[in-house]
Amino acid sequence: MTEIVTPMVDSTSNVATSSRSVPPPAPKFIKEDVTVLPKSTPNNERFIVTETWKHSDFLCKNYILSGLEDHLYSNTETSKELRDVLEKKYKTEDADLKKFVVAKILDYKMVESKPVITQVQELQVIIHDLLAEAMIEKLPPLWKDCKNYLKHKRKEMKLEDLIIRLRIEEDNKAAEKKTSGNSKIIEANIVETAPTNPKKQKKFFGPNNYPSKKQL
Repeated sequence: MTEIVTPMVDSTSNVATSSRSVPPPAPKFIKEDVTVLPKSTPNNERFIVTETWKHSDFLCKNYILSGLEDHLYSNTETSKELRDVLEKKYKTEDADLKKFVVAKILDYKMVESKPVITQVQELQVIIHDLLAEAMIEKLPPLWKDCKNYLKHKRKEMKLEDLIIRLRIEEDNKAAEKKTSGNSKIIEANIVETAPTNPKKQKKFFGPNNYPSKKQL
Protein backbone atom coordinates (compact mmCIF):
# COMPACT_ATOMS: atom_id res chain seq x y z
CA MET A 1 0.00 0.00 0.00
CA THR A 2 1.24 3.48 -0.84
CA GLU A 3 2.29 5.33 2.27
CA ILE A 4 1.68 9.01 2.68
CA VAL A 5 4.50 10.69 4.54
CA THR A 6 3.54 14.35 4.25
CA PRO A 7 0.29 16.23 4.76
CA MET A 8 -1.86 15.82 1.71
CA VAL A 9 -5.30 17.29 1.94
CA ASP A 10 -7.41 19.35 4.28
CA SER A 11 -9.13 18.02 7.36
CA THR A 12 -12.30 17.19 5.48
CA SER A 13 -10.54 14.43 3.62
CA ASN A 14 -10.35 10.84 4.78
CA VAL A 15 -6.82 10.49 3.49
CA ALA A 16 -4.41 10.09 6.37
CA THR A 17 -2.10 12.96 7.26
CA SER A 18 1.19 13.07 9.12
CA SER A 19 2.12 15.20 12.10
CA ARG A 20 4.71 17.28 10.24
CA SER A 21 4.13 21.00 10.40
CA VAL A 22 4.11 21.56 6.63
CA PRO A 23 1.33 23.85 5.36
CA PRO A 24 -1.29 21.93 3.35
CA PRO A 25 -2.20 23.02 -0.17
CA ALA A 26 -5.07 25.42 -0.80
CA PRO A 27 -8.35 23.55 -0.14
CA LYS A 28 -10.20 25.04 -3.10
CA PHE A 29 -7.94 23.34 -5.64
CA ILE A 30 -8.70 19.89 -4.22
CA LYS A 31 -12.43 20.55 -3.96
CA GLU A 32 -13.29 22.60 -7.02
CA ASP A 33 -12.70 22.56 -10.76
CA VAL A 34 -11.30 25.47 -12.73
CA THR A 35 -13.29 28.65 -12.24
CA VAL A 36 -16.04 29.22 -14.82
CA LEU A 37 -16.20 32.90 -15.71
CA PRO A 38 -19.25 34.73 -17.11
CA LYS A 39 -19.38 35.18 -20.88
CA SER A 40 -19.17 38.93 -20.40
CA THR A 41 -15.67 38.61 -18.88
CA PRO A 42 -13.03 40.34 -21.05
CA ASN A 43 -10.63 37.99 -22.81
CA ASN A 44 -7.54 39.36 -21.10
CA GLU A 45 -9.11 38.96 -17.65
CA ARG A 46 -10.34 35.47 -18.55
CA PHE A 47 -6.81 34.50 -19.63
CA ILE A 48 -5.20 35.81 -16.44
CA VAL A 49 -7.69 34.09 -14.13
CA THR A 50 -7.50 30.77 -15.99
CA GLU A 51 -3.70 30.71 -16.18
CA THR A 52 -3.38 31.69 -12.52
CA TRP A 53 -5.71 28.87 -11.54
CA LYS A 54 -3.83 26.33 -13.69
CA HIS A 55 -0.49 27.37 -12.24
CA SER A 56 -1.71 27.18 -8.64
CA ASP A 57 -3.41 23.85 -9.28
CA PHE A 58 -0.18 22.52 -10.82
CA LEU A 59 1.78 23.49 -7.69
CA CYS A 60 -0.88 21.98 -5.43
CA LYS A 61 -0.97 18.68 -7.33
CA ASN A 62 2.81 18.32 -7.35
CA TYR A 63 2.95 19.16 -3.66
CA ILE A 64 0.67 16.18 -3.02
CA LEU A 65 2.57 13.91 -5.42
CA SER A 66 5.84 14.74 -3.67
CA GLY A 67 4.46 13.05 -0.55
CA LEU A 68 3.84 9.72 -2.27
CA GLU A 69 6.40 6.94 -2.51
CA ASP A 70 5.47 5.92 -6.05
CA HIS A 71 4.20 7.53 -9.23
CA LEU A 72 0.94 5.62 -9.64
CA TYR A 73 -1.07 8.84 -9.52
CA SER A 74 1.18 11.10 -11.60
CA ASN A 75 -1.16 10.79 -14.61
CA THR A 76 -3.96 12.69 -12.85
CA GLU A 77 -4.62 16.07 -14.44
CA THR A 78 -5.83 18.18 -11.51
CA SER A 79 -5.52 18.34 -7.73
CA LYS A 80 -9.22 17.57 -7.37
CA GLU A 81 -8.92 14.44 -9.50
CA LEU A 82 -5.89 13.29 -7.48
CA ARG A 83 -7.69 13.91 -4.21
CA ASP A 84 -10.79 12.00 -5.36
CA VAL A 85 -8.69 8.99 -6.44
CA LEU A 86 -6.79 8.87 -3.15
CA GLU A 87 -9.91 9.33 -1.05
CA LYS A 88 -11.68 6.52 -2.88
CA LYS A 89 -8.67 4.23 -2.43
CA TYR A 90 -8.36 4.84 1.31
CA LYS A 91 -12.09 4.65 1.95
CA THR A 92 -12.19 1.25 0.23
CA GLU A 93 -9.15 -0.04 2.11
CA ASP A 94 -10.53 1.22 5.42
CA ALA A 95 -13.88 -0.52 4.85
CA ASP A 96 -12.13 -3.76 3.81
CA LEU A 97 -9.98 -3.66 6.93
CA LYS A 98 -13.02 -3.32 9.21
CA LYS A 99 -14.74 -6.25 7.52
CA PHE A 100 -11.56 -8.32 7.79
CA VAL A 101 -11.13 -7.71 11.53
CA VAL A 102 -14.78 -8.45 12.29
CA ALA A 103 -14.69 -11.59 10.15
CA LYS A 104 -11.57 -12.82 11.96
CA ILE A 105 -13.17 -12.60 15.38
CA LEU A 106 -16.47 -14.14 14.21
CA ASP A 107 -14.79 -17.00 12.38
CA TYR A 108 -12.25 -17.79 15.08
CA LYS A 109 -12.76 -21.22 16.61
CA MET A 110 -10.72 -22.93 19.28
CA VAL A 111 -9.42 -26.41 18.51
CA GLU A 112 -8.21 -29.30 20.64
CA SER A 113 -4.89 -29.61 18.83
CA LYS A 114 -3.51 -26.30 20.14
CA PRO A 115 -3.00 -25.14 23.74
CA VAL A 116 -5.94 -23.10 25.00
CA ILE A 117 -3.68 -20.34 26.34
CA THR A 118 -2.06 -19.92 22.92
CA GLN A 119 -5.46 -19.60 21.30
CA VAL A 120 -6.61 -17.14 23.96
CA GLN A 121 -3.58 -14.99 23.19
CA GLU A 122 -4.37 -15.12 19.47
CA LEU A 123 -7.94 -14.10 20.23
CA GLN A 124 -6.70 -11.23 22.40
CA VAL A 125 -4.67 -9.87 19.48
CA ILE A 126 -7.76 -9.91 17.25
CA ILE A 127 -9.89 -8.29 19.96
CA HIS A 128 -7.24 -5.61 20.49
CA ASP A 129 -7.34 -4.80 16.77
CA LEU A 130 -11.10 -4.51 16.94
CA LEU A 131 -10.96 -2.32 20.05
CA ALA A 132 -8.35 -0.06 18.49
CA GLU A 133 -10.47 0.35 15.36
CA ALA A 134 -13.56 1.09 17.47
CA MET A 135 -11.70 3.65 19.60
CA ILE A 136 -10.51 5.53 16.53
CA GLU A 137 -13.97 5.50 14.94
CA LYS A 138 -15.60 6.87 18.11
CA LEU A 139 -13.35 9.91 18.41
CA PRO A 140 -15.31 13.21 18.45
CA PRO A 141 -15.54 15.44 15.34
CA LEU A 142 -12.87 17.88 16.55
CA TRP A 143 -10.39 15.00 16.56
CA LYS A 144 -10.77 14.42 12.81
CA ASP A 145 -7.14 15.17 11.91
CA CYS A 146 -5.89 12.87 14.66
CA LYS A 147 -8.43 10.24 13.62
CA ASN A 148 -7.19 10.23 10.02
CA TYR A 149 -3.58 10.00 11.17
CA LEU A 150 -4.29 7.11 13.56
CA LYS A 151 -6.15 5.20 10.86
CA HIS A 152 -3.01 5.30 8.78
CA LYS A 153 -0.68 4.34 11.64
CA ARG A 154 -2.93 1.87 13.47
CA LYS A 155 -1.24 -1.22 12.01
CA GLU A 156 2.03 -0.13 13.61
CA MET A 157 0.51 0.53 17.06
CA LYS A 158 -0.47 -1.75 19.88
CA LEU A 159 -3.64 -0.99 21.83
CA GLU A 160 -1.55 0.35 24.71
CA ASP A 161 0.36 2.64 22.33
CA LEU A 162 -2.91 3.93 20.91
CA ILE A 163 -4.23 4.77 24.38
CA ILE A 164 -1.00 6.61 25.21
CA ARG A 165 -1.22 8.54 21.95
CA LEU A 166 -4.82 9.54 22.68
CA ARG A 167 -3.84 10.69 26.17
CA ILE A 168 -1.02 12.84 24.78
CA GLU A 169 -3.34 14.32 22.16
CA GLU A 170 -5.95 15.15 24.79
CA ASP A 171 -3.32 16.83 27.00
CA ASN A 172 -2.18 18.90 24.03
CA LYS A 173 -5.74 19.97 23.23
CA ALA A 174 -6.35 20.88 26.88
CA ALA A 175 -3.17 22.98 26.94
CA GLU A 176 -4.18 24.76 23.72
CA LYS A 177 -7.64 25.45 25.12
CA LYS A 178 -6.18 26.82 28.35
CA THR A 179 -3.76 29.05 26.45
CA SER A 180 -6.60 30.34 24.28
CA GLY A 181 -8.74 31.00 27.36
CA ASN A 182 -5.93 32.91 29.09
CA SER A 183 -5.42 35.04 25.99
CA LYS A 184 -9.10 36.01 25.96
CA ILE A 185 -8.96 36.91 29.68
CA ILE A 186 -5.90 39.09 29.11
CA GLU A 187 -7.59 40.83 26.18
CA ALA A 188 -10.71 41.43 28.27
CA ASN A 189 -8.63 42.90 31.11
CA ILE A 190 -6.84 45.20 28.69
CA VAL A 191 -10.16 46.48 27.38
CA GLU A 192 -11.51 47.03 30.91
CA THR A 193 -8.40 48.87 32.14
CA ALA A 194 -7.95 51.01 29.03
CA PRO A 195 -7.98 54.72 29.95
CA THR A 196 -11.12 56.54 28.93
CA ASN A 197 -11.14 60.01 27.46
CA PRO A 198 -11.55 62.50 30.31
CA LYS A 199 -14.66 64.59 30.11
CA LYS A 200 -14.05 68.04 28.83
CA GLN A 201 -14.19 70.63 31.57
CA LYS A 202 -16.98 73.12 31.29
CA LYS A 203 -15.83 76.54 30.33
CA PHE A 204 -16.88 79.29 32.67
CA PHE A 205 -15.43 82.04 30.57
CA GLY A 206 -17.62 84.12 28.39
CA PRO A 207 -16.76 85.99 25.24
CA ASN A 208 -13.26 87.45 24.96
CA ASN A 209 -12.09 85.12 27.76
CA TYR A 210 -13.62 87.25 30.51
CA PRO A 211 -15.15 85.45 33.49
CA SER A 212 -18.81 84.73 33.06
CA LYS A 213 -21.44 86.21 35.31
CA LYS A 214 -21.96 82.83 37.02
CA GLN A 215 -18.31 82.79 38.07
CA LEU A 216 -18.57 86.28 39.54
